Amino acid sequence: MSVVSAVLGYFAAEPSTGWVAPVVVGLGCALAAFGAGVLNQWWERGADRLMRRTAARPVASGRVAPATALAYGIVLSAAGVGVLYFGANAFASFLALATVLLYVLLYTPMKRVTPWALEVGALPGALPPVIGWVAAGGGLSGLGWALFAYLFVWQIPHFLAISWMCRDDYRAGGFRTLAVSDATGRAVARKAFAWTLLLVVVTFLPLAVVETGWLFLAVAVLLSAHILSAALAYLRRPASVPAARRLFGATLVHLPVYLSFLVVDRFIF
Repeated sequence: MSVVSAVLGYFAAEPSTGWVAPVVVGLGCALAAFGAGVLNQWWERGADRLMRRTAARPVASGRVAPATALAYGIVLSAAGVGVLYFGANAFASFLALATVLLYVLLYTPMKRVTPWALEVGALPGALPPVIGWVAAGGGLSGLGWALFAYLFVWQIPHFLAISWMCRDDYRAGGFRTLAVSDATGRAVARKAFAWTLLLVVVTFLPLAVVETGWLFLAVAVLLSAHILSAALAYLRRPASVPAARRLFGATLVHLPVYLSFLVVDRFIF
């Protein structure tokens, strides 16, 4: 999702372009994302061993030595930053480095301390489309900020749904998510619904900052109705794992369809 959103962010900034530059952006972001993921597994190897869904990860299971994972994660991250520096521009490279550092050094340890780690983790999670935007020379203007706002808000209901689906694992791993402390699920569902309402608002931001047409507007309306329906169903049944899974599925549809049609609309109009 990070790589796709970065490439689509590039195309949103530069609708008429060749394929070499966006491939470079995708490669750089992929390497940086791989590096951050490896470093996360290195850092959380102890907690990963305690959770069913992560116990088989390479470092947690002992298939890869911690020192090897640390070195590999650093090399991958540096490679991604380097590809963006030499293949795009210094600004995109800096944002990729900031994404890795925020994810690994701030978000990862905060998960064991406070539920607010979710909002902190949404900061690096929102940067990939901005990386693509600035790699195309868009700077931090207009649609770049709109893409950042969209990705930041999108992550909250997405990960709240995950946290309720996996709350037993998070409790076993010692993570301080809201789902762990909320026995009934009502607080999680209310927060997910509130952030979904905000997501609907930021979904329409591109209409105010760039030239978009009826196609993007129609898709934005349909996606908003779809995800609001899922969030409302979850709000009505906060303890239901299937309801949380439905919201999770709606977020998975929302992101790629939204960004794809934003790009298509930019090419057309």
